[in-house]
Amino acid sequence: MMLPTGREWLYSIKTFVAAMAAIYLAVAMSLPRPYWAMATVYICSQPLSGSTRSKAAYRVVGTMIGAAAAVALVPNLVNAPELLVFALALWVAVCLYASLLDRSPRSYVFMLAGYTAALIGFPTVLDPATIFDTAVARVEEITVGIVCASVVAGLFWPMSVGEVVAGRANIWLGHAARLTRDILSGPDAGERTRGELIRLAGDAAEIDMLSTHLAYDISRLSDLRGHMRALRLRMLMVLPVLSSIGDRMSALRALDGGTPPQFVPLIDAVMGWIQPGDLSPDKTDAAREMEEADRLRRMIAAASPRLTKSADWSDILGESLLIRLREFVDIASDTRMLRRAIRSGQASLPGPLAFDPGTTTVAVQHRDHAMALLSCLAVMVAIILCSALWIGTGWPDGSAAPMLAAVACCFFASRDDPVPAILQFANWSGVAVLIMAVYQFAILPTVHDFEMLVLVLAPTFLVIGALIARPTTMGIGLALAANGAAVLALQSNLGSSDFAAYVNPNLALLIGMYIGAIVMRLMRSVGAEWAIWRLIASARRTIVRAARHRGRHDRNRFIALMLDRIGLISPKLASLEPDTTLKTIDLLGGVRIGLNVIDLRRARHGLPQEAILAIDRLLDGLAHHYEGRRKPPAPTLLACVDHVLTILMSVDDGAGRRDALLGAVGVRRGLFPDAPPYRALLPDDPASERLAA
Repeated sequence: MMLPTGREWLYSIKTFVAAMAAIYLAVAMSLPRPYWAMATVYICSQPLSGSTRSKAAYRVVGTMIGAAAAVALVPNLVNAPELLVFALALWVAVCLYASLLDRSPRSYVFMLAGYTAALIGFPTVLDPATIFDTAVARVEEITVGIVCASVVAGLFWPMSVGEVVAGRANIWLGHAARLTRDILSGPDAGERTRGELIRLAGDAAEIDMLSTHLAYDISRLSDLRGHMRALRLRMLMVLPVLSSIGDRMSALRALDGGTPPQFVPLIDAVMGWIQPGDLSPDKTDAAREMEEADRLRRMIAAASPRLTKSADWSDILGESLLIRLREFVDIASDTRMLRRAIRSGQASLPGPLAFDPGTTTVAVQHRDHAMALLSCLAVMVAIILCSALWIGTGWPDGSAAPMLAAVACCFFASRDDPVPAILQFANWSGVAVLIMAVYQFAILPTVHDFEMLVLVLAPTFLVIGALIARPTTMGIGLALAANGAAVLALQSNLGSSDFAAYVNPNLALLIGMYIGAIVMRLMRSVGAEWAIWRLIASARRTIVRAARHRGRHDRNRFIALMLDRIGLISPKLASLEPDTTLKTIDLLGGVRIGLNVIDLRRARHGLPQEAILAIDRLLDGLAHHYEGRRKPPAPTLLACVDHVLTILMSVDDGAGRRDALLGAVGVRRGLFPDAPPYRALLPDDPASERLAA
């Protein structure tokens, strides 16, 4: 393993300084367990100052809610220990459920509210008269740690979330630019770029999650969150648009033996406009940039064929391609404008944004209620089992078992299989117990002032801090730091030689985590492949709902939800075997179909009655196809699509016709990529007769 970098050592030193300041203040305030303040510093501290602040703020709120819950439950139910254990377990489960459904930094409030009640409530069951004083002390200790972590992170060489988000966005847009050029120039871009599009969706989800900390950041980007939200929306929308462009290009090349000649100048112009390094270079001023985008829009309008009843499949595909190219130019132009404003710190834009992503501007996320409920049930069972062991054996220090079972199960409940992470956390917590035993029995008895305490703790915790700063060892470092400080906090007399007083609570601590791992293995663990199939099934249900409804204003909501699922699927795919069938599924194909469904719904409001009836029949057929298990599309669905296209060829040109055309072509290409080219259905065609019936 490589030695820590200078940035990693800097983070470790800052965190250790904050931890020592927290201990000093906690001792000065005569708080009973000052090492809880130290543990809080290591739990809250993040390499980025904005992330530290957001986590700290949410931890304060969650701790206060959890403390209030413990104060309300313990005195009232202490005479019924079984009911008290059930009430605490239920509280932890309900809070975990809310945390798992939230999937934002705010979810930390709910998680902390849950297991803080366990941390405060279980140790005071045998002495309920101290519950209020214990709750207040824990809130004070944790608040001291949070304040110290936030102040040190913000004052001394702060690392800005905004700069990291901007840098990640630069890299993402550079990859998107290269992918665009590959799609426009490659002979079979649809197949070759599928994996790259999925990876970009996963990266966009990570950038989106990171940007939620901007509200707590110290950089100028924290004042430009509106620009960042608009940029995020366009980063999401460009993926299905690029996927559609690649599909249309492949289809046209298959029909004509290459790129149609009438599109070559336009494709060359777009490729020249998209620089290989970035979607938003600053080599030109804003006015020049807008002129270049307008020139491309004029070229697209000039290349658009006039579709009549005699239009063939090549003409229809070409029109669909041009519509998507126009969307891409609008998205790329907006991206350049937004990026320029973000780089310069300008709150106003030089011109209006061209692309309308829809009416929904809030983030829409996938929520798996069933898995959240299963996680809640598992954590309840783990807490109840640990409490039964504690109460049934009369173990004085056994309260640490349900406490740590709650913490371990909550920490890792969002993973497909939380057991490996819980076991790693438990195993390294055991290492922390051994390290702290050396401190308890050999080192701390010789410490008589604060300066000496800092010197003896520094070698161990500086190394642990460097482990936390590195993503590959962060879990190990957190287990060592948080549990090492917690082990010290559990001791009523630091530096004593009472071996039993040391072993008992720490043994309960480890037993609680191992019981949590066993329960999670039996009740909650699922594989990545199973989780992906659930996400795909959820996406299919979303398409069914989109096809059943007849509204027009949820395009952005749909794309955000579908791409959020792809962002969840992307890292899971990397952990699967190379020969799994999941890697052959076109995940963005479902997103394209859903967008086409919404285009068809939107088009209904501007078309004649005959076209509306044909589109409704197609939407009902799509809903039927996506209901239940995956199955091949029925031939009658292809006939429905061709019937819609036939009617559209006789409709006057307009926004409704263009949306409907885009949707029908997308459905045909998405569900029937190998079907013969479209031909108009005549009244005596058997397919027309079946549709009429």
